[in-house]
Amino acid sequence: MKIDNVSYRSVWVDADDGWSVHIFDQTRLPWSLDILRLTGRDQVAHAIRTMQVRGAPLIGAVAAYGLALALRQDSSDEAMERDAALLAATRPTAVNLGWAIRRMLTRLRTTPPERRMAAAYDEAGRICDEDVIQNEAIGRQGLELIEGIARSRPGPVNIMTHCNAGWIATVDWGTALAPIYMAHDRGIDVHVWVDETRPRNQGASLTAWELGRHGVRHTVIADNAGGHLMQHGQVDMVIVGTDRVTRTGDVANKIGTYLKALAAHDNGVPFWVALPSTTIDWSISDGVKEIPIEERSDREVTHIQGRDDTGHVTTVQLVPDGSKGANPAFDVTPARLVTGLITERGRCPATADGLCDLFPEYV
Repeated sequence: MKIDNVSYRSVWVDADDGWSVHIFDQTRLPWSLDILRLTGRDQVAHAIRTMQVRGAPLIGAVAAYGLALALRQDSSDEAMERDAALLAATRPTAVNLGWAIRRMLTRLRTTPPERRMAAAYDEAGRICDEDVIQNEAIGRQGLELIEGIARSRPGPVNIMTHCNAGWIATVDWGTALAPIYMAHDRGIDVHVWVDETRPRNQGASLTAWELGRHGVRHTVIADNAGGHLMQHGQVDMVIVGTDRVTRTGDVANKIGTYLKALAAHDNGVPFWVALPSTTIDWSISDGVKEIPIEERSDREVTHIQGRDDTGHVTTVQLVPDGSKGANPAFDVTPARLVTGLITERGRCPATADGLCDLFPEYV
């Protein structure tokens, strides 16, 4: 995507030195656009843990480069396995992280140590390139849904989304936002209801920033306003991303997604989930019981960051002294509440049969 007429991916290798890795510091958005230069494994692990880099597909891509950076220091079998395990453990819910590390190891274990670093950079680059291709295909699949609504009646297509599943959550394009960008670029009148997505406000901070930069009309709403808007016919469809999908179609996404799905189901609003196949966890069937849910610091609930009237970014406390917070970072939406899945190979029901029809090699 473009920022100030300059095309960017969300992760890239420095063109001058040929080895360090650059990302946007997403904890600084929307107030400033800061680019971080990562030069080692520990920096990458820190960036993932602290959500300087986030979004399931992007986490996987950055972790792949993290292993390449680690191999610059030590390419032995023992060090490679240790570094891979450390990176894989940085965040538990996003399945792309483990997938990317396993893919890297599959190639690197059969590569002589002296050739591993070059092979790692090559494989990480392939992961990034494939992610872009997959997300563009997801965009085309979701675009057909938006076009169908636009043809059915006059007026804007009102889409609700939750959290951030745009290009800064992937290498490029995004998952849930890719169809929206394509629809906008084709001249379709789209308007996006952007959930704030407490407690880290990825919707208010990141999705709104992305959409605004692209010129897409949008309105930020409190998380709890979604059901009201659906009751009054102001939402035509919901599109969200996901960090993990089970083989049976259960969906783990940012906390609050389940409540949106319940409201959509109650009001007959289509609820779609956009994902690359790398986000499918074929090893589990029951999302509620089997998907590990990350518990983050209660400070994310008890405090909030924003810009004051003087233009300074500051953090303030929201709760009384002594009040504790609980902070599950994700919830699971059962497949029965999902209208369908939008993948790079097409759309399908959120069922085992639907997924297997698109991806028979995993049966």
